[in-house]
Amino acid sequence: MRADLSLCYACVIRGLPVVILAVLLCQPAPVRAQDRTGSQPLPPPPLTPRQSASASVATGDNATNNTTPPAQAQAQAQAQAQAQAQAQAQAQAEQPGTVQPATAPAQAVPSPAATSPATPDTAQPAPPDTAQHASTVATPVAASETHDAAAQPEQAPAQPADTAQTTPPPAPETPPPPPMDMAMIHSVIATALQFLGPRTLDPHSSREFTLWGLGSVTALDPSLSFDTRGADIRLLLGQTPILSRVAPPADDAEQWAQLATDFLDAGRQHSSAVAAASREELLQAFFDELFNHLDPYSRYIGPSSATTDRQARAGGEADAGLTLTQSGTHIVIASINANGPAWAAPLDTGERIIAVNKRPTAGQTIETVREWLRGEPDSLLSLRLQAPGKRAIRTVSLRRAKVPPETVFAFASGSIVVLRVTAFSADTAEELSQYLDQAVQDKHLRGLIIDLRGNRGGVLQQAMTAAALLLDRGVAAITSGRDPQANHIWAVEGGDMTNGLPIAVLVDGRTASAAEILAAALADHRRAVVIGSATLGKGLVQTVAQLPDEGELFVTWSRVIAPLQWPLQGLGVMPQICTSLGALETGRAMQDLAAGELDNQPAVAASRAARYPVPVSRIMAIRRACPAALGTDTDLSVARDVLEHEAWYKTALAAIPDEAAPTSPPPPPEASSAAPPTAPASLPAQSSP
Repeated sequence: MRADLSLCYACVIRGLPVVILAVLLCQPAPVRAQDRTGSQPLPPPPLTPRQSASASVATGDNATNNTTPPAQAQAQAQAQAQAQAQAQAQAQAEQPGTVQPATAPAQAVPSPAATSPATPDTAQPAPPDTAQHASTVATPVAASETHDAAAQPEQAPAQPADTAQTTPPPAPETPPPPPMDMAMIHSVIATALQFLGPRTLDPHSSREFTLWGLGSVTALDPSLSFDTRGADIRLLLGQTPILSRVAPPADDAEQWAQLATDFLDAGRQHSSAVAAASREELLQAFFDELFNHLDPYSRYIGPSSATTDRQARAGGEADAGLTLTQSGTHIVIASINANGPAWAAPLDTGERIIAVNKRPTAGQTIETVREWLRGEPDSLLSLRLQAPGKRAIRTVSLRRAKVPPETVFAFASGSIVVLRVTAFSADTAEELSQYLDQAVQDKHLRGLIIDLRGNRGGVLQQAMTAAALLLDRGVAAITSGRDPQANHIWAVEGGDMTNGLPIAVLVDGRTASAAEILAAALADHRRAVVIGSATLGKGLVQTVAQLPDEGELFVTWSRVIAPLQWPLQGLGVMPQICTSLGALETGRAMQDLAAGELDNQPAVAASRAARYPVPVSRIMAIRRACPAALGTDTDLSVARDVLEHEAWYKTALAAIPDEAAPTSPPPPPEASSAAPPTAPASLPAQSSP
């Protein structure tokens, strides 16, 4: 604006002809501009009378205008400058690879008068030849510009905006995943595939196991999927392949483990959801998907949980094997674990603990005293004890040891001893043996109740050893699988510790696995009367493998066949006396039993006549006679009545069919070798889910 004022002031000094030119130069240039928001181009301003005259000079017939007036020459020079600027801008916009942002405001091309110093020399009219040449060059540009402004006022700036819209935005970069020990993942998967191959109930290849497990990648991120239709295995992100591998031979565990590792790593590189999973979570997801295609009991347990379970099975920290309780202000021994060092020490339940290693227990909590009892294995523990009702205090010394959890609990009910077995751990049979040894010392003992309600199973060998404590001889169970080591006739001999003492076994809908195997063995040999409801029906055995990451793999590898050759899986144990139909039906059943009839005998006979494989409809029909339920106090009451009435007991035993026990297991798939007569004690098979 300051330049325009200076120019007009100079024009007044120089004279009239220049005044006309100066007025022309002070007018806005007739070019279109875009507002600063960049949303829509603005239309050109309306032509003033002077601009109309200038335009007519620019578009007139130059052949008849050899002599151009000064004002017209200046107008032609202005049009020429504008045309050159517009041409240059259009050329830049049309260069390949150049993208003009849609929101950038268009720049108005300034006239020479607005950008140059206002001097008398620049204000002089151009020579006739120069003016004529300028008008010739400017004519097509001026005409085209006028046509575009009138007919298509929004097309000029549209080209850069359209170009910007067709250019896709750059894809967001996936952050690199945190580092992970892929070598350990490969080692775990390879070990698992080698272990699974010969042991699963039905044959499957390493290819099947791996592709099942890789379903975890899609489960973690649904945008990732696998294409396995061709010779190659491909990992897709949407429809885009991100990794392809040639499928190895179907049973090459090592190569399939490497393929699985590569695809898991590729999933981590392209998915934040997969990358967010830790190593344990990634392996857990892999094995969860794999075992979804097998039975419900095979599973993977990660390092942290597996370590805790192993420590619990081994007894955890070393201690004395005492259970404490509070009696008034005193800490009292509530029970003594038969597996612990205190079992052989001269102490008894009910005694007060006055001090532990010379630290008084007065005013201390049970938790504090229990912590004092713990320590390093084989470390010395000194206890000051006081028997109830006595003033004398004595000192007992023993050495701490790791004590497996106690699983057998005993109490007397008149002339009957009840042994509650909660699970089958590494020392359950030893505990049971010690309690039986104590029980048979009672000359007035009339019967034994083994309570297996709620027992979910455990170590199969412990259940077989427990059966051997109560059976003179015979087959306790048969296991059949693809692996030769899974095929066994579990035969027992050595003598009944109780010398034929009447036994009642309590079961309910939670009794499973090894507990069912023990109940079936005692029932089929007419060694015990089973009372309660139909059991869970878990007749599959798992073997355990420890993996390189300290995790564990539980793999179902055999089916259990009862001594009378009926399968436990699905059927469960059908009790001779059913208590799950309600108090009214139970009372009626006891009345019939007193009359020499067993109401549940048809269901018992049907279950013993079943042979593998049993249709589900048949299983449901048999179990409907005594549906699974939780145990109640009625079970104990019925068991006591049966043991106290010899005739009732014999009637219930007679419900078991008189059929000779098999001498060999049914041939397993793809196995022809005979099973050994007994199972080695070191066989790592478990029947707990």
